Amino acid sequence: MHSDPEDVAAYLRYLSRHVPSLDCFPPSSEGGTAPAEDRKTDRRLEQVDRTLDPASILALKEQAMACMACPLSKTRNHVVFGEGSEQSGLMFVGEGPGADEDRTGRPFVGRAGELLTKMIQAMGLSRDTVYIANTVKCRPPGNRVPTPEERTACFHFLDSQIRILQPRFMILLGQTASQVVLGRAEGITRLRGQMFLLPDYPGLRVLPTYHPAYLLRNPSAKKEVWEDLKTVMGWMGLGAESQTEGR
Repeated sequence: MHSDPEDVAAYLRYLSRHVPSLDCFPPSSEGGTAPAEDRKTDRRLEQVDRTLDPASILALKEQAMACMACPLSKTRNHVVFGEGSEQSGLMFVGEGPGADEDRTGRPFVGRAGELLTKMIQAMGLSRDTVYIANTVKCRPPGNRVPTPEERTACFHFLDSQIRILQPRFMILLGQTASQVVLGRAEGITRLRGQMFLLPDYPGLRVLPTYHPAYLLRNPSAKKEVWEDLKTVMGWMGLGAESQTEGR
């Protein structure tokens, strides 16, 4: 299946004109466990033209591969779209690709990726039974944090991934992913460990935790992350026999 060049061009023109900046979306004042119906709809999505939405992950990936909506497209080697089971009920979302991911076109394959794999295995799962994606699909030079403009230009892809895959559970890895998906300004130390319900994704339970790269620098935080993983395992009904604490 191949996207019509005119459709791709129209989509890119839409992004450049109509998707509002993340800076324009103020943090919500409600707590993380507030019912979804009590939270305001994300204004980044109000003007999204759903006629541009592809019907499948494959079609969405083709759009992402052709994307030139932000400067990251000029420095990337590969678009790192995401991978895993399209039937999985669990989705992990990180910040963006690093050098290893940019080289291979796959998410979380470097040292942080090795630790994420161990985290997934500690839950009694495997990488091919979950779905892994990032907030931006191209590597920011020098592994810097993506700018608000870069996050905004790429948000449509992540939003569409969530809508197509319809996961029931999501683990946000680190501050950038948490701020992008939740539309909040707080740091990860305040957000982690809380459950969030988002009206734009009915039935989805979201939990932020520390990024694996942070754990490599701060091994003592692994215990907190393990508690977060066990929370999600409880949501999923994974038994104690599946729990093997990651090291």
